[in-house]
Amino acid sequence: MKKRFSLSSEEQQLFRESLAGTRQLHNDTRVHPKVRQKVKAPAPKRLMQEQIDATYYFSDVFQPLLESDGPMRYVRPGTDHFEVKKLRRGDYSPELFLDLHGLTQHEAKQELGALIAACRREHVHCACVMHGHGKHILKQQTPLWLAQHPDVLAFHQAPKAFGGDAALLVLVELAE
Repeated sequence: MKKRFSLSSEEQQLFRESLAGTRQLHNDTRVHPKVRQKVKAPAPKRLMQEQIDATYYFSDVFQPLLESDGPMRYVRPGTDHFEVKKLRRGDYSPELFLDLHGLTQHEAKQELGALIAACRREHVHCACVMHGHGKHILKQQTPLWLAQHPDVLAFHQAPKAFGGDAALLVLVELAE
């Protein structure tokens, strides 16, 4: 390794004079015992499989036909359109909230799948997904992914109290 800065003899002498009367510190290092970190128990296989299955439904290639006029909304064929009206009016209160801010598309898909699986597992009928405004990537993709999932009955743009146009209220079909 090259020495980039070499001190002249005058600078070296000045340094020695400035350190005159000092002594070297004694390093009294203490070796701390290693702390054993608790190893997380692996999640039950059923929960892991549930999350893998939930993300299976989301495709970036498939583009479902969603209404473009008015607020973002969707009703699964065979579901009563009155459910969307109830979502819009705020008759349903979300019990679970998912914040997608700062996530990549891949992470967002995983979290959406986990949310839907948790809703079915915990018997939660309504959830709120906050995708934010940002660069409009998650805002555009989230409804497309939700419309592909077979357990999603309907979704509608959230009322102002739950995030307005930066969030969606989602109705999930519960397991019987």
